[in-house]
Amino acid sequence: MTTELVMGIAADTMKVTLLVSAPVLIVGLVVGLAVSLFQAVTQVHEMTLTFVPKIVAVMIAMLIALPWMMNLLVTFTQNLFSNIPMYVK
Repeated sequence: MTTELVMGIAADTMKVTLLVSAPVLIVGLVVGLAVSLFQAVTQVHEMTLTFVPKIVAVMIAMLIALPWMMNLLVTFTQNLFSNIPMYVK
């Protein structure tokens, strides 16, 4: 295995990781920002108000994005396994 090959695999791994985690993290960020804005405007600082909407929104985002995320991960894994003979050389 050459250095370029290892760096290529590492770059693909990082790209897939970022793509898979992005929808959930973005939804969590947007909902957290909206809840924080709501708390600042109304001055209601209840701890459950922070967590419950984020948990619900992240779960909904995962349900919606799960087929795409699984397809991306399966494709990456299949490509990685199918190229093992090339990596050994």
